[in-house]
Amino acid sequence: MAWLVLFASGLLETVWAIALKQSDGFTKPAWIALFLVAATGSLVGLAIALKTLPVGSAYAVWTGIGAVGAAVVGILALGEPATALRALGITLILGGIVALRIAGVE
Repeated sequence: MAWLVLFASGLLETVWAIALKQSDGFTKPAWIALFLVAATGSLVGLAIALKTLPVGSAYAVWTGIGAVGAAVVGILALGEPATALRALGITLILGGIVALRIAGVE
């Protein structure tokens, strides 16, 4: 269950990162509100997952999910470049997430 909470928290990290970008330097109230809700939910979920998961694995997986999510949304929705090197980086992060999940102990 902790891994599921951690995964959801990582997705919320993607949401707050995109909302932060879209807030245009904290000048757009709706995006600021989404950022605050998503960031709070993401951190609360991480805290819950850390009750049972090792901090090194959990934190790395949480940030990895957020990083991959933000990169993919940036490419698909925000017009950021989709280069081979970015794809390789995303793939390597995903590999690290999978390895840490496999190595993680509950």
